[in-house]
Amino acid sequence: MEIKRVGVLGCGLMGSGIAQVAAMAGFDTSVLEVEQKLLDKGFAGIEKSLAKFAERPPEKGGITAQQKKESLLRLKGTTKAADLADSDIVIEAIIESVPQKKEMYAALDGIAKKEAIFASNTSSISITELMTATKRPERFIGLHFFNPVPLMKLVEVVRTIATAPDVYETAYEFAKKLGKTPVRASDKTGFIVNRLLVPYLLDAIRAYEEGVGSIEDIDSAMKLGCGYPMGPFTLLDFVGLDTTYYITHVMYDEFKERRFASPPLLKRLVMAGWYGRKSGKGFYDYSDPNNLKPNKL
Repeated sequence: MEIKRVGVLGCGLMGSGIAQVAAMAGFDTSVLEVEQKLLDKGFAGIEKSLAKFAERPPEKGGITAQQKKESLLRLKGTTKAADLADSDIVIEAIIESVPQKKEMYAALDGIAKKEAIFASNTSSISITELMTATKRPERFIGLHFFNPVPLMKLVEVVRTIATAPDVYETAYEFAKKLGKTPVRASDKTGFIVNRLLVPYLLDAIRAYEEGVGSIEDIDSAMKLGCGYPMGPFTLLDFVGLDTTYYITHVMYDEFKERRFASPPLLKRLVMAGWYGRKSGKGFYDYSDPNNLKPNKL
């Protein structure tokens, strides 16, 4: 099966990014949202992102003004699910809620053509559980992109025990056509990246709770000692403490191991509404972007 038309569910940070890279790669792309104002916000972000790409030289991944225009012309926003009926692949990127995801898949299952592939961008929810909302388990996969989607090269292509081999290969090649580097993963909670990353981040919080080092010193140690581009607390604030907290629940429910359990400090920060960069406070204070300071926790 050749993928020509792409449907994206959700025009938030991840959904708009996925839609952008699909359009830049030459695919006609339709984005479904519940409200027009959410589409407007998402498309404004896409235009801003494409403008930045147009400012770059070609050797650094830049695009021409004509390519920017053509990418925007390939994009269509809609609040009607029926507009995704002709999509060859539908990629879901809505809130990390099993009931909401399953409800959307069930509704689209009767609208999308039978040969269409359904994919989820979830970072932690079982792909197998989501596929049960449809009558196309053999055509259901995970496509986990990373934030920011237009810049991050990795995509985890996740198969279930029911995924048809040709569907899996089609999805893998599709990720390549988007300019991404796909890796193969099976439907095990956390897939590859979060299975290894989440325990590391939680251990960093525990190390701070136990007085091993300060927030700044632990970040500096992991950057300079291990060559990581950012320390664990900077990364936690970037990802979102609420997002990480949610993932810990999914992973702990699956494995029942302490390494996947949320440390008390993470819970307290989330309860206080300190989610990281997006809320202005997390492990660091972002009130002055040019002078970040760790919060006293």
